[in-house]
Amino acid sequence: MSNANNTVLGFDFGTKSIGVATGQQITGTAAPLAALTARDGIPDWDKVDALFQEWQPAAMVVGLPLNMDGSKQHVTFAAQKFANRLHARFRIPVYTCDERLTSADARARLFELGGFKKLDKHKVDSVAACLILESWMNS
Repeated sequence: MSNANNTVLGFDFGTKSIGVATGQQITGTAAPLAALTARDGIPDWDKVDALFQEWQPAAMVVGLPLNMDGSKQHVTFAAQKFANRLHARFRIPVYTCDERLTSADARARLFELGGFKKLDKHKVDSVAACLILESWMNS
């Protein structure tokens, strides 16, 4: 079981898939976990509960998808609602983090690691969740 004081869960919100990563605040590093399938942005909450029980995070971070000019889009509000539901459900701090470039960065990182065969959608989402967490921890 991980140390509850230092573990953070990160989410790359999407309407069909939600990338998930676990991070350690002490080291500032994150690792991808299996992405969650979502229906219209709603995950299987039993799977989210299981993640919470397994990792016992001190906080959670949800990437906010903004337009490149910083303005909000429809999915920004859905991601904020997801963050609010996490907070209401688990009663721990839930932070949001600008994620404008993380999916592109995730694709680039995966490509460096192994080319096109690694560019599976769920992998991209969870690597993006890692980048969101690392960005939040380093800010």
